[in-house]
Amino acid sequence: MSEEIIRNINTILQRIDNACALNDRDKTEVKLLLATKTVPAERIKIALETGQTLIAENKVQELKEKYEALSEIPHANHFIGHLQTNKIKDLLKYNVSCIQSLDRFDLAEKLHQRLRLENKTMEVLIQVNTSFEQSKFGVAPEGAITLTQQVAQLSTLKIKGLMTIGLLSAEPEKVRQCFRLLKTIQQQIIALGLPGVEMKELSMGMSSDLEAAIAEGATIVRIGTAIFGTRPTPDSYYWNENK
Repeated sequence: MSEEIIRNINTILQRIDNACALNDRDKTEVKLLLATKTVPAERIKIALETGQTLIAENKVQELKEKYEALSEIPHANHFIGHLQTNKIKDLLKYNVSCIQSLDRFDLAEKLHQRLRLENKTMEVLIQVNTSFEQSKFGVAPEGAITLTQQVAQLSTLKIKGLMTIGLLSAEPEKVRQCFRLLKTIQQQIIALGLPGVEMKELSMGMSSDLEAAIAEGATIVRIGTAIFGTRPTPDSYYWNENK
């Protein structure tokens, strides 16, 4: 199992390098994020021991369950799942450095209130539903600029960029359209020159489509199954906020 994970990480790193070379991108601009949903702490440790430092969970409960076991290994922890407002207090206990899935203003307000109480700040990415699928969370593309402007008024939230989940499709061009749209929105927000808003990060691309994402400007690719294997739980479980 250890050798398989190490081999898979090396394969992904090579895919990232190849995609960067093909698209005239500096490979140091693209970070590998290990998507660790359903992955036991012991297997995550193997990946971290190869020198990887960025992981992310989709559920607060999994953050809690793995926190102590992983705390001995230096790493950064992002949150990439749909965040319910009643889980904010718990989330902030587990050293999350960035919430990539901020997709509505009521969540931003409640997060801001809690952070003020705890005298903390939080980096965030605005999640955009570029595939227009009802099964996926994220602000609608036409609402992304307005949400960014609203969140920018909240002093505890530091906007660092955008995140999206591409269309799950066998047609590469349809997938790329999602990533291209996120890049377009990024450029539109940059042009506004909003005070305190950075647009340096584009979190997009997963195991099946990281090359297309890098071609369109991804700075973070979120890889799970290609490193840790197929999950026992379908992806729909992670899009259901009632779970």
